[in-house]
Amino acid sequence: MSLVPGWMPPTRERWEVLVSAWQLFYPFLGNLQWLINWYGMGKTSKDSRFNIPGRIAWFTMESPGFLTLLYIMKTLPLQHGVTDLPWQNRVLAGLFVIHYSYRAVLFPYLQPSMAPIHVLVWGFALFFQICNATSLGCWLAAYGPTTEEAWAATGSFATARFVLGIGLFYLGLAGNFFHDEELREIRRSEQRRQDRLVQQAAADGKSPAKADVTKHYRVPEAGLFKYMLYPHYLCEWVEWLGFWIAAGWGCVPARAFLINEIATMFPRAVKGKWWYVEKFGEDKVGKKWAVLPGVY
Repeated sequence: MSLVPGWMPPTRERWEVLVSAWQLFYPFLGNLQWLINWYGMGKTSKDSRFNIPGRIAWFTMESPGFLTLLYIMKTLPLQHGVTDLPWQNRVLAGLFVIHYSYRAVLFPYLQPSMAPIHVLVWGFALFFQICNATSLGCWLAAYGPTTEEAWAATGSFATARFVLGIGLFYLGLAGNFFHDEELREIRRSEQRRQDRLVQQAAADGKSPAKADVTKHYRVPEAGLFKYMLYPHYLCEWVEWLGFWIAAGWGCVPARAFLINEIATMFPRAVKGKWWYVEKFGEDKVGKKWAVLPGVY
């Protein structure tokens, strides 16, 4: 059943327009961050009446992505007479859902604290998720290869390429989780320290201040943090590079996803390095790259 007939899921013609606009427009939008100093999320979150509590904002802006893709995978094949999608389509859809099950659901649950997110940031993230999931979901469900013969025609050594891409995806996913966990541990260790201080103050008969680690930061050092400040960004790019390789170099939605992620996240990483230098000093940050070793 279509939510909006002809639009969700879209017809092939409307999907092609979406994909064309998606790969041209969003990189421009992401690069506007070079011109804008404000970013209402994370370490640069500011008090505002338009803020949404961090966990709620994160869950509601990230979850529509994999939910949209699942909906399209359920409805679009039937509309086009596709009764049995190849295993490659199902695996790639599964990878997308695995990633966003972590990013949308587990991530905000695991975070010791999350700063508020401005409604504009929330809106742009929601827009990204729905457009990206529609672009990829339609390709996987009906508008990309839907037979084994079509997959074989995506290039030489299609199966080997697919396996290589899946391996890269899981390598990136593991690295993403590892480095996210290192950032969480910084907050957890500070929470434990503050809890001890609160207990000591209570034992001394003093009125203890409430422990709050929402804005606690330090320069991380574990794993690839030894060399860069945003390895979790780099690992996420490795994930989606692997996804693109598995889907085939001709998969425009997968390529657009990777390019749009880099266009969105690279300016944040560079400005994030400036923030670390301003807060902790050049000596503390040292020669760490922002996100791309040997580049910046």
